[in-house]
Amino acid sequence: MGFSRLVRVLILSIMPAISNKPYRVGRSKTGLGLFATKPIKKGTRIIRYFGPILDSRIPAHDEIENKYLFELNGRWTIDGSVRKNLARYINHSCRPNAESDVRPRERKVFIRAIKNIEPGDEINYDYGTDYFKAYLKPIGCKCDSCEKKRKKLRAEARAERAKVKARSERKAEKAGAKGLENKAAKKKKLNGHAVGKAGARA
Repeated sequence: MGFSRLVRVLILSIMPAISNKPYRVGRSKTGLGLFATKPIKKGTRIIRYFGPILDSRIPAHDEIENKYLFELNGRWTIDGSVRKNLARYINHSCRPNAESDVRPRERKVFIRAIKNIEPGDEINYDYGTDYFKAYLKPIGCKCDSCEKKRKKLRAEARAERAKVKARSERKAEKAGAKGLENKAAKKKKLNGHAVGKAGARA
């Protein structure tokens, strides 16, 4: 092997491989997620969700439990826990920018864009009611839509607490002012009474 070829091989082994895929795995609010690296048009098939096909009629297959199982129908399920299945990093969203295109006869699932996705956007789809109830509801959904909703509710609760506090402070001030007025009136009355007595003595 010539020197120049050896240098080229070394450079290529050091340099990260440039991917022509429109996505990458990156840090997300919930751990890892899949992010767009290029614009993805609405309707584009982004990635395939794949892994070993499990048959629910085989007891050993039916007993496999992990959060990457993607049910195709009552019999067939994809075990997406394999490392090469980058689609497993796509997180749930209640307002997603993609959807799962399930093809039970072909035993395949594709993730397709339902909105235009910009570079840097996290790719997400709705995991469905069953998954949501079993895994997400108990811990609270962390998708942007739910986070915004929680933020709004917290802000409304803070505003309501501030209103109640301001109301009670105004009430206390009024009560205090009324108390001072009553005290002053009482004092005036007593002073008047005392002056009257003094006059009577004279």
